[in-house]
Amino acid sequence: MKTNISTLFLIVLFEVFACTNISEKEKENTINVDYELSADQTHNRWSSAIEPVLKVPSGSVIKVGTEEASDQQLNVNSTLEDLANLSFDPIHPLTGPVYVEGAEPGDVLKVTLHQIELGDWGWTAIVPGFGFLSEEFTEPYLKTFELSKDSKTARFSENIHIPLKPFPGVMGVAPATDSMLSTIPPRANGGNMDDPNITEGATVYFPVFVEGALFSIGDTHAAQGHGEVCGTAIEAPMNIVYEVEVIKGRRSISEPQYETADYYSVTAFAPTIDEAAQKATRFMVDYLEEEKGMDRNDAYALCSLAGDLKIAEVVDVPHMLVSMHMPKNIFKD
Repeated sequence: MKTNISTLFLIVLFEVFACTNISEKEKENTINVDYELSADQTHNRWSSAIEPVLKVPSGSVIKVGTEEASDQQLNVNSTLEDLANLSFDPIHPLTGPVYVEGAEPGDVLKVTLHQIELGDWGWTAIVPGFGFLSEEFTEPYLKTFELSKDSKTARFSENIHIPLKPFPGVMGVAPATDSMLSTIPPRANGGNMDDPNITEGATVYFPVFVEGALFSIGDTHAAQGHGEVCGTAIEAPMNIVYEVEVIKGRRSISEPQYETADYYSVTAFAPTIDEAAQKATRFMVDYLEEEKGMDRNDAYALCSLAGDLKIAEVVDVPHMLVSMHMPKNIFKD
């Protein structure tokens, strides 16, 4: 039986289309989730005294639901009156803590963000008394957004559409204290870093301060500029799939660091941008010296030639966060 060229072309086209669909479906199913936590399994303080809601072995993959920053005090139909009644007490519901078996003080907890899925709405606001220019912007302001898991942009106005780049604003491990610390500022344990570069695919490294690490995550943002200057991003509920792994016997770190396919990054918190930037530079010099075997002077010079300082946030008083990125493609080994 003869097959004409048109028929053959259709067969090949069909097979290519089928293979493409299969590969995309397979890609979606490559991450096997071991445990799940719902968005109501939360806390909103940092403390070693908070009991874990889940205990997992190193290497576990966990899917969590997260609430937006107000913890359901606001919704897509909220008004300025609702904003006026906003209480800061429930702010930053964090899903967790998760106890990771084998994690001990001095270890590093590696957290890989495999998938981040948007919820169906979000909000941003100017809250009087809060924000980088709080003395200038004293009137309340609220804008809400309708979203979906497939949304690529948020409609800010008729002629402004903001690209979405979802990420967790807050994540970290428990500090070595039984005091109930606020989640507002970033600290050595991570916390409210609000770094818009820590998106899907990023791997974050946290110093471990207590047994089990006690990892938590939340305050998810659909979009945010570097600085988060008015005090809020597009605050939105999400689902996140992440993996935890305990790293022992390697270089210790004093504050979180992270990496993507394109660069390695250190983070540093301090009361001022200058202090945070100095710390970040020093942390990157340490990294290049210890991990890349560089002379310290060479490392410092490389930070000047290729390092990229970025302001993550300036509003979470009393601390600000600065990161430094070092591109991976400059290293040819």
